[in-house]
Amino acid sequence: MSQLIVSISGIRGVIGDGLGPREAVRFGLAFGTYLAGGKVVLGRDSRPSGPMIADALRAGLLATGCRVVDLGILSTPGISVMLRHLGADGGAIITASHNPSPYNGIKLLSAKGYGISREAGQAILDLYERQAFAEKGTDGVGKPERKATGAKVHVERVLANIDATRVRGARFKVVVDAVNGAGGAEMSRLLSELGCECILINGRPTGRFTRGPEPIPEHLAALGEAVREHEANLGLALDPDADRLALVDETGRPIGEECTLALVARHRLTQERGPLACNLSTSRMMDDVAREAGVTLHRTPVGEVNVAEAIEREHCLIGGEGNGGVIDPRVALVRNSLAGAALILEMMATRGLRLSELSGELGVYTMVKDKVTLGRRPPAEVLQDVRRRFADARVDDRDGLYLAWPDGWLHVRVSNTEPIMRITAEFVSADAARRRVDEVKAMAGA
Repeated sequence: MSQLIVSISGIRGVIGDGLGPREAVRFGLAFGTYLAGGKVVLGRDSRPSGPMIADALRAGLLATGCRVVDLGILSTPGISVMLRHLGADGGAIITASHNPSPYNGIKLLSAKGYGISREAGQAILDLYERQAFAEKGTDGVGKPERKATGAKVHVERVLANIDATRVRGARFKVVVDAVNGAGGAEMSRLLSELGCECILINGRPTGRFTRGPEPIPEHLAALGEAVREHEANLGLALDPDADRLALVDETGRPIGEECTLALVARHRLTQERGPLACNLSTSRMMDDVAREAGVTLHRTPVGEVNVAEAIEREHCLIGGEGNGGVIDPRVALVRNSLAGAALILEMMATRGLRLSELSGELGVYTMVKDKVTLGRRPPAEVLQDVRRRFADARVDDRDGLYLAWPDGWLHVRVSNTEPIMRITAEFVSADAARRRVDEVKAMAGA
């Protein structure tokens, strides 16, 4: 069966098993037709299949009269920054984010620099499926160009929003694990500008991932060892397109990707006062941070665009997702590992505390994340059974089924990017979290 997921936010699949140049050309034709020409920025992560997909997508865009600005290998947040910097009408990123190397995908950005709206996505998907393309004749075909300034522009935007002088004075030593993805050069450049000594591991943009691409604790043993070996102040772990950031403290201990957003939000609230935003599957640490500061936390369905829209609509100070995705609206309305790293370093320099001490100030919860493959039982039936089983919970059904109790919560939803059902629980008690997840897995037939 073809492993291709086509959704309103783009396409993602396995190269040679559903995703290839034909699908990319067709998607480029659909996006270009929707835009009716205009300027489109195009960038990619480091996967070996990236040039092939980028070339095919570019061909489709050019055929509909778009002017395509190729940014080459660049982080997702860097592409978003460049889109706004160049005044483009839209953007396309060749990336499969946290998926393994055999995967690739196409993620679309609106003129605002973040994911396209549901309405726009549906219109593009309709054009894609009907193959209703507005191809131009010889005189109407678009023109390609290249820009190699993305890293410089991105770093300058991040630096403009922190106290760089204070960070430089701290003279931090930082180990970065870039997983041979797109973000190594940009993060190294940022750290150099901040006066940090940077030790870069897995820094070549080959797309050959030497660890699991998700920056979760079980994938960060080598980073922890490098932090200890170099007696560094902290370690930074990126995912392949560098929109997620996980932290390793000075002892070499991964503190969990859920802590990244909570720490950054807590720091920003010492500088300004304003509401926060995150998705339903983000840790209750964010509720604690908002309560401590006396501000509102807006919860959204899972999906970066949902959080970005809430940040824009509610004029939020900062937001993001618990997977290590920090969204600083001063830089760009997408998850941004560089913005997150700069704020963490600014916080450490300002307070004069080690990362282990700062993370120790956060609430203590246990989060369990698991998944089951779709197909054993219809998702709607599973959700109905879960709702009946936990009838005592407070319910939010905007995104699958979110169930909350005074001591924790459970979230069951179908993934937007993989043919799986995600099951996440967070409780003060680790046993309670694991028990809830296992009960749902049993209902799903796992």
